[in-house]
Amino acid sequence: MFMTALFTFLTLAYPAAFAGKYDLKSITPEVNRALKGRQARYAQLQDMKRSGLVGENNKGFTASLKGDPAAETIVAAENRDRRVIYQALVDQNSLGPSGMMDVQRVFAEVQREKAAPGEKIQGPSGSWETK
Repeated sequence: MFMTALFTFLTLAYPAAFAGKYDLKSITPEVNRALKGRQARYAQLQDMKRSGLVGENNKGFTASLKGDPAAETIVAAENRDRRVIYQALVDQNSLGPSGMMDVQRVFAEVQREKAAPGEKIQGPSGSWETK
């Protein structure tokens, strides 16, 4: 099940051109916890996105949009786990100083593309819209 979750994360989170060049070469215990955390909160996060409490920002992270305490807790945990995974991609692929920004940009693009109708997304310019 873990490898299925990893495969799903990598294939859904990164376009083929990016994924072909960069991947998680080693699943460290920290990355493993982050992947499992994301998987465990997935349904709850999706519900919050559908209800407009949470959106995807233009930096590859989630954002609490209405100040709901439960949403803020989920957003903090999700962003912490994404940061762990992003950093592992940067480190394991020797992406250099701009690597984190590249990973975040690509992930933000994919999340905008994957967003369901009615979900909030932040465009590259910083403006929020409903997909």
